[in-house]
Amino acid sequence: MISDDRVKQEFGRLAELFDRRWRLVIVVLWLTYAAWIIFSRWAAIRGFALPDTDDNLRLAEVRAWLGGQGWFDLRQHRFDPVHGGANIHWSRLVDLPLAGLILLFKPLVGGAGAERVAVTVAPLLPLTLLLFSLALTTKRLVGERAWPLPVLGMLCAYSTLAMFSPLRIDHHGWQLALLGLAVTGMADPRRARGGAVTGVATGLSLTIGLEMLIYLALLGGASVLLWVWRRDQRRRLAAYAAAMVASTGAAFLLFASNDNRQAVCDALSPVWLSDAAVGGAVMLGLAWLKLDGWKARLGAAVAGGAMVAGFHTLAWPHCLSRLEGVSPAATALWLDHVREARPFYRHGWRVATIVMALPATGLIGWALLFWRAWKRGGEPHDLLPRTLAVALPSIAALVLLFWQVRTGPAAQMLALPAATALIVLVAGPWLNSPKLWLHAVAIPLVLLGFGALIPLIIQVVPQEQTNKASKRVSGADRRCPSLAALAAVQRQPKGVVFTFLDLGPRLIVATHHDTIGGPYHRNDQAIADVMTAFRGDASQARRIITEYGSDYLLVCPDMSTATIFMAEAPKGFYVQLAKGQVPPWLQPIDLGKGSPFLMWRVVR
Repeated sequence: MISDDRVKQEFGRLAELFDRRWRLVIVVLWLTYAAWIIFSRWAAIRGFALPDTDDNLRLAEVRAWLGGQGWFDLRQHRFDPVHGGANIHWSRLVDLPLAGLILLFKPLVGGAGAERVAVTVAPLLPLTLLLFSLALTTKRLVGERAWPLPVLGMLCAYSTLAMFSPLRIDHHGWQLALLGLAVTGMADPRRARGGAVTGVATGLSLTIGLEMLIYLALLGGASVLLWVWRRDQRRRLAAYAAAMVASTGAAFLLFASNDNRQAVCDALSPVWLSDAAVGGAVMLGLAWLKLDGWKARLGAAVAGGAMVAGFHTLAWPHCLSRLEGVSPAATALWLDHVREARPFYRHGWRVATIVMALPATGLIGWALLFWRAWKRGGEPHDLLPRTLAVALPSIAALVLLFWQVRTGPAAQMLALPAATALIVLVAGPWLNSPKLWLHAVAIPLVLLGFGALIPLIIQVVPQEQTNKASKRVSGADRRCPSLAALAAVQRQPKGVVFTFLDLGPRLIVATHHDTIGGPYHRNDQAIADVMTAFRGDASQARRIITEYGSDYLLVCPDMSTATIFMAEAPKGFYVQLAKGQVPPWLQPIDLGKGSPFLMWRVVR
């Protein structure tokens, strides 16, 4: 029989191994998860079922670049070719791993096989960075041996983990990973190193897009407030400012597209580059001020913030409102119907509860960390202010869920260190207690801390009956973007296809046809025109379809977009087509039995 001492000894060796080889353990866990998720998603990978419009457009952008399109030319020329292509606000940074994998594997498995490898592996790469960042943040704020908990807790952060699934090749995974890295820098007790890491992560994230701008700005503001709290934080502030300005400037030179070199508000452009330069200069100036009193430092910080805000207001007044700059017409016809732009409480209660569970329980964990750091007097190494600084973007992400549910992935990821604290500080002692009833309470607390208990409970609640209309919509959304369904469309002579916005990116990836556009806000005139054509009468539709040089008209009955036209324009052009009231300037095309599409050739 194995003695209790022997068991404790073996557990001690295992814990020591995890402490010494924690980086290797993370790599092994990542490889294990990668193998499992690839196996479980193999049918979708084989079917090249890129799940989102952004994933399809990302691949189209990479194909165009590898096909000879310029490094700084990110216009999608297969959108709206009559008017010179669509203006896309992205950067090439996220294209690099995809292009590298395609070039590496193309000689081995051919072009199509290389693309499958790329769209499978590329989304998993930033996950390694995020796992390391979560582990480091937890080691620095919660405890040296607590790092495995947030790594395993990622399995319960459903919205976050979905951004790293195979085929999910858009930019959100990289942005989440860089946000996690920025938070790790803020948690670092070594001030100069931590400030530099946060600054570099900020610059790279802004290069990809502005989706994380609020959280990154809060981390920058927290760096200033740490200096206000204690002047010896000047090294963190100076390193952050220098690294942020240097990385932002270098990234702008290397990655800003031709369109993003204009004074646009929705990407890293001269607007945000100049703001970063002015803000960095102000922060460097603050870091070297010899002000001993915190009140004096606070006054200087407020004055510096006013300078930056004043510069932005005077230099870029057009960037004081909504950054996308979408026209009122496109907002009403399209943007207001985007589900992820709605608050969590406007979604089904199941989705809303799962999204909110982890960030909400994270609040308790942050409170416990504050209390523990307060009892320690903020030591060692300024634990209290670092904890407050890391909690700031996490709490902000939770609040932003009341604005848009698209903040869910960031909110869940940022809450993981706090959920770990809830488990370590409360459930941990209970699990070590000889009282069995405390064990019975601790285990649900662990599940609740990571938000896993809520989905388990929801599974017990009977599912609502799905009506026939919902089943038709779900079926159409699944079938129409498939390679099998689009094969018949591919067989038609190459032309410009006028179709739903949500089908546009998939169409240019899966067929040789061009189309009018997709759901990308800089092209709001094309968006408004497409939505208007399906809502108005046949003569208006003909004028718009002809204006865009369309050779074909393609619709997928019952697709989600179609339900908007049926609900809001019951006498409109789309509903007429669905009822078989086809005008003579459209000639039907036989796509074969069982096709989910209706397609016509435009007679000019």
